[in-house]
Amino acid sequence: MAASLLHDLTLAGAARAVRTGEVSSAELTTHALDRLEQHSPALNCTAATYADEAIRAAHVADDARTRGDELPPLHGVPLAHKDMYYRAGWTCENGSKIRKGNIADITSTAIERLDAAGAIDLARLNMVEFALGITGHNEITGHVRNPWNTDHITGGSSSGSGAAVAARLVYGSLGSDTGGSIRLPAACCGITGIKPTYGRVSRYGAMPLAQSLDCVGPLARTAEDCALLLGAIAGHDERDPLSNQRGVPDYAGGLEKSVTGLRIAVPANHFYDPVTDEVRTHVENSLAVLRDAGADVVEVAIPDSLSAANLLNNLIGATEGAAFHSRWLRERPEDYGPTTLVRFLTGAMCPADRYLEALSLRSVVLKDFADAVFTKADLLHVPLMPMPVPTIEETDFGTNKDGFPEFIAATGHCTRCFNYLGLPAASIPCGFTDNGLPVSFQLVGRPFDEAAILRMAHAYQRDTDWHTRTPEL
Repeated sequence: MAASLLHDLTLAGAARAVRTGEVSSAELTTHALDRLEQHSPALNCTAATYADEAIRAAHVADDARTRGDELPPLHGVPLAHKDMYYRAGWTCENGSKIRKGNIADITSTAIERLDAAGAIDLARLNMVEFALGITGHNEITGHVRNPWNTDHITGGSSSGSGAAVAARLVYGSLGSDTGGSIRLPAACCGITGIKPTYGRVSRYGAMPLAQSLDCVGPLARTAEDCALLLGAIAGHDERDPLSNQRGVPDYAGGLEKSVTGLRIAVPANHFYDPVTDEVRTHVENSLAVLRDAGADVVEVAIPDSLSAANLLNNLIGATEGAAFHSRWLRERPEDYGPTTLVRFLTGAMCPADRYLEALSLRSVVLKDFADAVFTKADLLHVPLMPMPVPTIEETDFGTNKDGFPEFIAATGHCTRCFNYLGLPAASIPCGFTDNGLPVSFQLVGRPFDEAAILRMAHAYQRDTDWHTRTPEL
């Protein structure tokens, strides 16, 4: 296969090409490393590259195919991951000055499971400092740039993951999501990303932000790619006692099932409050595609109790984050970026009774929401990024202090509540705004029903080509 075509493959396509011998893992891996070296500087998306280790692993993968070994599902496919996933002997700096030079002495469960699935680990990707932020800004390592237009934000905190996958530098990436940090970079960069149900994937060996909210999940080009990655990493892990013990479905194997008769709820209130007319048009157009594919659409009223979920999510995230960082906040406050420091210090001042109340209300709000939505429908269809993707300058805290809180509240309006509720949710690209940046919609499912989300997203992508569009680098 011509080298110029290799990066146009999806993750699923790359896995098939290696399996059939159309291309070797060494060719794919070398090509990905070359593209990282060529394009990463302009995007500022790479934290550390491990070329020698990756090439060795690719040759081992090719030898296994030559011997006729049984090959795992991601055999020989190069990936790179957010710089919060530990691999023993590799650096893991979390987009920070405080962790500069930190060498991991353990390997995360998610990385181990990708290894077992045959994937090749190339690099660690830049991120928002300690994963605390949804725009992609980083005052320590510099801002990651959106490959569609480098003046614009990538979304955060999995900013390098969004940029690297969208730019076709790697075939997929692990991110994390505490308030939208997988879904927002996927939306801003025009790729697919899924936040699983809380506890679906082990967080062992991934540096935490807020243990009650953090979710591990993939960013990739298609729903099929995400299904393969999620299938590889999901499942109980004794090293993460909060990981769920239920079995893992064959996400990829269920993608082609008909969506006829699946019910999609659309909200009559709440979610569209901050959404611009331009974004609304694209999101509503995506709903029409799903209706044409056979889904039944019903309108639902969102309960008033959900209106507090975003604030409660923020309170929990800031408080738990401040608790994890308490020693560094006392001993090295000057080594945090100003925005990160302010947010952690705010969390440190939260009264214990408010924090415990926020935790205790989750079950009440979840029951209200599930009764209103999932008694009438299988999935909820809502916007994701409420406005066209803005520029880095427009969203910089230092130059826009007055409008910054309102902007952050609006940006995460459609994402944070699902972290608070622990529900699975995915970002699916559905068009471009007049500024040339992507738009996405969001599908939300019942707990542990990622299969229905991925199946519906795959049906949408069979009938559209937004996920195939590639930025010019």
